This record gives sequence, structure tokens and C-alpha cells, in this order.
Amino acid sequence: MDATSPTAAADWQHHEHPIDPQIRAEIDKTLARIESEHQVRVLFACESDSRGWGFASPDSDYDVRFIYVHRPDWYLTVFPGRDVIELPVNATYDVSGWDLRKTLALLHNGNATVVEWLSSPVVYRADVSFVDKINAAADLVHRPDRVFHHYLQMARKNYREYLHGERVRLKKYLYVLRPLMAALWVEQQRGPVPMRFLDLVEAMVSDTALRAAIDALLVIKRRAGEAEEGAAIPEINRFIELELQRLEHVPTPQKAERGEYSVLDRLLRDVVMQGQ
Repeated sequence: MDATSPTAAADWQHHEHPIDPQIRAEIDKTLARIESEHQVRVLFACESDSRGWGFASPDSDYDVRFIYVHRPDWYLTVFPGRDVIELPVNATYDVSGWDLRKTLALLHNGNATVVEWLSSPVVYRADVSFVDKINAAADLVHRPDRVFHHYLQMARKNYREYLHGERVRLKKYLYVLRPLMAALWVEQQRGPVPMRFLDLVEAMVSDTALRAAIDALLVIKRRAGEAEEGAAIPEINRFIELELQRLEHVPTPQKAERGEYSVLDRLLRDVVMQGQ
């Protein structure tokens, strides 16, 4: 059932999200070392943050996130073990992962991050059977109310902290636009939010001047360093301010039917017992 070959993972890639082959090889080795040292199996591993979103700068690091499962006896103890694996962060790599039980509990609680990982355009490992099952489970337990507030609060906070003034750090526009468009996505009942930024832009932006401003910003962000500053962009500021004000008064999106949460228990049992 293990479908984690480099070829299978490569099929998930997109030309807008290039990963240097040498870097990919290093990440593959790191994941294999994690499996050996922690006695776990990596079910899924991807890029998160700017490389997954599609607007990495030349000096962006690699944010590798993964989901793993222990052997069955790890889950049969009175005192649960640590459910996160984190490697020391350096200038190039930030590598961390969540145990499967923790991941599914977060899905139950409406966590948006897990769903983002599953839609990442950059995948290093993918047990295809597992990915199909967890995506189906995520659809069943989707919590639009919690996801909506998560993204809306993130957009408000980042706008308040970073985008007031005549000159701003340009990358911060994207750290407001992405959660804002994710909130709009949820408001429109489009289902789980994709990681890829341009998927959000293409669905949410119809104004040609705004789209041109965002496209120009992406060009700058992909070519410049993380700390690049520039003049404020009126078209983007206007869009952000109007949408943040409007979203303060819209009803919180709700799912029509109650989530079928037992699917999470079944998925946990099935995946863990495969490791017998």
C-alpha cells in the first residue's frame, strides 16, 4: 500500500513551485532519518508557507510539514507520548510533523492548517491511499465557521500590524491577502481552502486593476529578498480595507449538516493497524 515513490510525489508538483533536486534529495534523506530514529512511518510530507503558497523569495527557507504514524503499541499506553516531531530550525530548513492521532483531532476541531497541507502543490511523500482517505474525511468534518474566523482574524491582525504607512514590507501584503481570500472562499461555501495562492486569486478577484496589482506584487516577491520594502499599493489596500469592513457584518458560514466524525476514528484504526 506504500505509494511514496519519488515518481508518485513528483506527479503532485506544479511548475510555479520549483524545488531544487538537490534540496529534494536532502529532504528525502531527512524524512528517512526521522522514520528510522523515531520508529514512525511518514504518510505525507509537503511544503507549507511561501513555497507551498507559490510566492517564495530567492532566500525563502523550506518549510517541510509531515504527518506520521507510530507502531500500534505506541497508542496502547496509559500515558501518551509526545505527538510532535520537530527538527532544529536553521537558515535553510524548518522541518516538523504531527502524529496521525493529533492530526485527526485537529481536523475534528476545525483546524485549517491540516487541510492546507493536503492541498500543497509541493509534495515530498504521499501514501496515495492514505491521502485519498484523509481528504474524504476532511470533507465530511469540514468546519466552515471555525475556518472562517481563523482566516479572518489572521488577515485583520496582519493588516493591523504590517500594512499601515507609506512604505511597507511587500511580502506582508501576501500575508494579508491570502487569509483574506481564504475567508472569502469559505464565505462563498466553496469547501476546504486550497493552499495555492493563485487558486484563491483566480476564484476571488475579478477586478482587472486589482489582479494586475497582485500579479505585479508576485513578480516582485519571487525576485526580491524577504525583507524587500516598497511603497504602499493603493489598489490592494482599498480591496483589503473594504473586504475586512464588509466581513465584520456577514453571518458566520455554517455547514448544512452535522459532521460525520466517526470517520476519523475509523481512519485512525485502519492506518495504525496496517503497521502491525
